[in-house]
Amino acid sequence: MIRFYDTMSREKREFVPGDPERITMYVCGPTVYNRAHIGNARPAVVFDTLARLLRHVYGEGSVVHAANVTDIEDKIMAAAAAEDVPIETITERYSRFYFEDLAALGVPRPDIVPLATRTIPQMIAMIERLIDAGHAYAAEGHVLFDVPSWPEYGQLSRRPMDEMIAGARVDVAPYKRSPADFVLWKPSGDDQPGWDSPWGRGRPGWHIECSAMIEAHLGETIDIHGGGLDLEFPHHENEVAQSSCSHGGAPLARYWLHNGMLSMAAAKMSKSVGNVVRVNELLDQGHKGEVLRLALLSAQYRQPLEWSDSLVTQSKATLDRLYRTAGDAEHGETDQGVVDALSDDLNTPLALARLGAIGDPRALKGSARLLGLMGASADDWFRGGDDADIEQRIADRTQAKARRDFAMADRIRDELKARGITLEDGPGGTTWRR
Repeated sequence: MIRFYDTMSREKREFVPGDPERITMYVCGPTVYNRAHIGNARPAVVFDTLARLLRHVYGEGSVVHAANVTDIEDKIMAAAAAEDVPIETITERYSRFYFEDLAALGVPRPDIVPLATRTIPQMIAMIERLIDAGHAYAAEGHVLFDVPSWPEYGQLSRRPMDEMIAGARVDVAPYKRSPADFVLWKPSGDDQPGWDSPWGRGRPGWHIECSAMIEAHLGETIDIHGGGLDLEFPHHENEVAQSSCSHGGAPLARYWLHNGMLSMAAAKMSKSVGNVVRVNELLDQGHKGEVLRLALLSAQYRQPLEWSDSLVTQSKATLDRLYRTAGDAEHGETDQGVVDALSDDLNTPLALARLGAIGDPRALKGSARLLGLMGASADDWFRGGDDADIEQRIADRTQAKARRDFAMADRIRDELKARGITLEDGPGGTTWRR
């Protein structure tokens, strides 16, 4: 039996999917205007581990895992303006970087990766339904959700209305009926990206994007909605309101799971205070992606996690010990103790403790796979067997040069140089040496 702590009910509940053969899970993904920091990677690693557990219990083809990419947002527009390029240049670049960084941490691309800019018609249709149902209104080129029209607003975060109004950091605007009302659609200037709509040329508000993408790709009610604790309010609260009101009161998700935040030096990791550590920087420093993954799983997902050099060092030592135990064993059966630990609200610390107690090398390798760990051979782990990765990066560089993306080619050369790899270009192609 799998049990999760459900944010909506504030209790641990047995997981009962709507359809065991099609378990739907949506996780809020990145807004792509910069490189991902290690805090951004935590939900990706956590919910990838959850997907692995569900597939182990229900069958390999049982899970549909979706994670969106927000590719229209004011920060993206600002980044594009700073470089004097179209927003697509920014979003395509940082989407590629994001999934490359996650791949290094053992996180495969989700089954479905919807883009906000490709879901505009569905957003407009949802907004029209909300207006028709009396839950939204148009005003001065904007469309806003009418929060007082839905008495259940606040059921996810359970905050008093005055606290929600303050926490939402809403703009004071004369066209708002209530201070808590939030934007579904807003006008775009001539120099801003925009789409035609019944309310004029404009672009969507952030919250409506996820509701529309979930409806379009997974249905009205999904099994699991996940994301960081910082999204519980206002983003997820607003998603609940939009989706339920546009679907006749049907719940958006059966289970809500939120991971805790990462901190550094006892402060929440934040770009605004400059204490972020980016995934690619950690990789360039020579840390293996598997080490970073284990570090992110070292605390139970709902708990805060303090990132430090000692955490990374300890995670490397743990993997060294596990690889020494496993040797060159093939993957065997999964230890039930590891499964049971993960089935109890994804208790990764207990699962890792159980993993360390397994004496059978084959069972150790098979069980570690459930956590996304120990995919390499012991020989590769201890002898730097990253040749395949180096060859792939050289191939990526060759392709970049072929399309005359010399900035990317230089970045790859610099990345490999930081790892102690020297490239030598010659008539026969590129060779490398340590």
